[in-house]
Amino acid sequence: MILDKKNLPKHIAIIMDGNGRWAKSKKLPRLSGHKAGVKTVRRITEACSKIGLRHLALFTFSSENWNRTSSEVNALMKLLLNSIHNEIKRMIKNNVRFTFIGDINKFSTAIQNELLDACEKTKNNSGLNLNLALSYGGRQEIITATKKLFKKISSGQINIEDINEFSFSQELYTKNLPNPDLLIRTGGNYRISNFLLWQIAYSEFYITNTFWPAFNEDKLIEAIMEFQKRERRFGKINE
Repeated sequence: MILDKKNLPKHIAIIMDGNGRWAKSKKLPRLSGHKAGVKTVRRITEACSKIGLRHLALFTFSSENWNRTSSEVNALMKLLLNSIHNEIKRMIKNNVRFTFIGDINKFSTAIQNELLDACEKTKNNSGLNLNLALSYGGRQEIITATKKLFKKISSGQINIEDINEFSFSQELYTKNLPNPDLLIRTGGNYRISNFLLWQIAYSEFYITNTFWPAFNEDKLIEAIMEFQKRERRFGKINE
């Protein structure tokens, strides 16, 4: 498989679905699926770096995931903490810059500190930007942005006429990121799951039945090659 390096998506976003179903198919506990999923994150991050992609956003823990059983949430928190701590050296070595979006105030102080430490230690890296969506929900992000703009109007910083798509996008978590060109969802489900609702207005969607732990570099390249076949018109017509 040969990629057209001149037509790579600038930003790929992935809904990493299927950890639990992968584990069930192998008669393993759900946590084994999540642990296998962490290995896939490393594998896909390294593949994106090698290909030369600029931005990779991974839907890691949604605002709705807090509604799972306390035992699973606690296990996921421990896995998140250990994963970030263990991957910092690898990210520095591979010139990966780490960022995150979402409401991290809901996480423990230990996890918050680990996330901020990873951002600080990798902030000068110039390669792939790995962006994790943590305690993230697209609707809540839009509501939060709306509240920020309302406060600016109320305080006289801006006029209501100043609000447009650009000014609104500057209040989102992703204000420093380009919108995703390609949204990949593993696990076969055809839904957005409250992920980057504003940002994916013109993203190309790619759905694969492959569960996240089984997603590999070849499958990533297949998704990108499918993206490269598509004509992106952004509402215009092809003359």
